[in-house]
Amino acid sequence: MHTTGKINKTQLIIALCIIVLIVVFGKLLSETNNKLTLYLITGVVLGYILSRSRYGFAGGIKRIYVTGEGSLTKVLLIMFAVTMVASAGIQWAAVAKDAVPQFRAASSDLVIPGSDSVQMLNISTILGGLFFGIGMMLAGGCASGTLSDLGEGEIRSAIALPFFALFAIPGHALRHVIADSEIGKIGAQVYLPDVFGFIGTIIVSFALLLVLYVITRKYEDFRKKEGFYQETVFEPNEQPLPEDKDFKLFSYNTYHKFFIERWSFLKGGMLLSIGFIFVLNTTGKNWGVTSAFTKLGVKIVNFFGIEITSPAFTSIVKDVNAGLLYDAGTLRNFGIVIGAALCMLLAGNFRFNFDFKFKDAVYYAIGGALMGFGSRLAGGCNLGALYSAISSFSLSGWGFLVALWLGGIVALKMFEGKVNIIPPNRYKQKTKAS
Repeated sequence: MHTTGKINKTQLIIALCIIVLIVVFGKLLSETNNKLTLYLITGVVLGYILSRSRYGFAGGIKRIYVTGEGSLTKVLLIMFAVTMVASAGIQWAAVAKDAVPQFRAASSDLVIPGSDSVQMLNISTILGGLFFGIGMMLAGGCASGTLSDLGEGEIRSAIALPFFALFAIPGHALRHVIADSEIGKIGAQVYLPDVFGFIGTIIVSFALLLVLYVITRKYEDFRKKEGFYQETVFEPNEQPLPEDKDFKLFSYNTYHKFFIERWSFLKGGMLLSIGFIFVLNTTGKNWGVTSAFTKLGVKIVNFFGIEITSPAFTSIVKDVNAGLLYDAGTLRNFGIVIGAALCMLLAGNFRFNFDFKFKDAVYYAIGGALMGFGSRLAGGCNLGALYSAISSFSLSGWGFLVALWLGGIVALKMFEGKVNIIPPNRYKQKTKAS
């Protein structure tokens, strides 16, 4: 164990080699386009943050349901609030220059940064959220969580990922079919500042977040009174070490503080907020994951000689033919996997986890398929359709949140104890609150 003060030199050397390779790869990318290197490095940083803080959107539902402890849920709400304020400043400044939301923009108009996340709230959003919520519980993580878990050596994510990518294709196709149908036109595409103004939108959004925060606290109190509550406990090697009387830069304690000690959910959430705003500022678009998964799915079927000619896939096929190494989303996703791996390697905690049965693998595959189908049906995942949408003041984000929550709870109740990532019924054993 790391409490003995020993650094895992083998994993450290591997991490340093990967860093060198990333630098070389980034240099090669910069010879084509400097932005490609930026996308890669951004992904590496985001992946590192996700793993170092054990942060995930799926955990916001699963953790509080299983343990009764809502620290991650509350931090997610705080992260949304912080990002909203930053996004409001960026978008307000753009509106002052006569920019308009993307869905109303003509070819000559300036577009409000991040307004690509303002989607239609209709049956696609609701059904997609339900499917995605179920899938992320079966697969053990959301879209970004699947990538970071893969980097950490979780083989279940390697099972879920190809099914995620492949089933994103029919989800994307069905979304376009519904959008062109009469039922798809039932709903609303609402950019909240159009209704309330920016100040009013912040007030309304904060009020909704406050309601969710109160519900979370009330539920925690209920679980404590019932005696079914567990505090979050870090692994022994992830806990802070006692401070040395005399600070030494080159010591195990310093290494542990910089590379091993686990970051709190709050630190992870705040750093991810900064990362989100960085992506928005450097690309003009919000952070998303699953659009690149659709391109990966198309690439996979192309490998088997299947060509997709539907007009709904025109831009996707064009990007695939240009090469996924030149795609911003794909590079960022690849960076997330590498960043998570580096986090585990630098801490000496990397390992391949094969601890599951064939039955579990089937569930992981189904979960990946449901996430892929649901995310593209809804036009995004926990990032694109939820975090990015709510932070960019789209009504659709709130609708997706409700559907996602319902899907997650349904999966937890239906499959509790049946998949090794969903613990047995929490009411079989009492864990009294400390």
